[in-house]
Amino acid sequence: MTIPNVITLGRILLVPVVVWAIASGAMLIAFALFVAAGVSDAVDGFLAKRLRQTSELGAYLDPLADKALIVSIYVTLGISGAIPRWLVILVVSRDIMIIGAVILSWLMGSPIRVKPLWVSKFNTAAQILFACLVLASLGFGFTVEPLRVGLMLAVATLTLLSIAAYLAEWVRHMNSTTPAGR
Repeated sequence: MTIPNVITLGRILLVPVVVWAIASGAMLIAFALFVAAGVSDAVDGFLAKRLRQTSELGAYLDPLADKALIVSIYVTLGISGAIPRWLVILVVSRDIMIIGAVILSWLMGSPIRVKPLWVSKFNTAAQILFACLVLASLGFGFTVEPLRVGLMLAVATLTLLSIAAYLAEWVRHMNSTTPAGR
């Protein structure tokens, strides 16, 4: 167990606390914890590289922690009415589709290695910025509706583009590895 992995596990343990804070209406606490989780993500990555403590476990834990945090925040903000439910459904469905495609390719004997695509990185950044803006505006009591709507549309657009890109990669992979007549 490396220091970066311990930090990542700490980020995973923050997820239910952030969900509790949002559900309880403690948006300032939720915002602060979300920022702390973001800082911990940067710190664990930096330390893993700097201390040469990269590991296979860390390669799985880090994106799991990121997705658990983002999905949990989006679902909780959607249930509370702070963000539109259609956006929550889109964001969560994308992750379910990716996981489903990976599992299906594995079950079919043609495992695919998922690499983050450029559109996926932009998508994640937009999702984080939007969640941060929503939590900050609720926690500090300000509104920036044009920016909020713009970021929301960016998340939706990038999520759809990401779905299309991953689907294309999956279809290409499955067509290249699935024997004819199967």
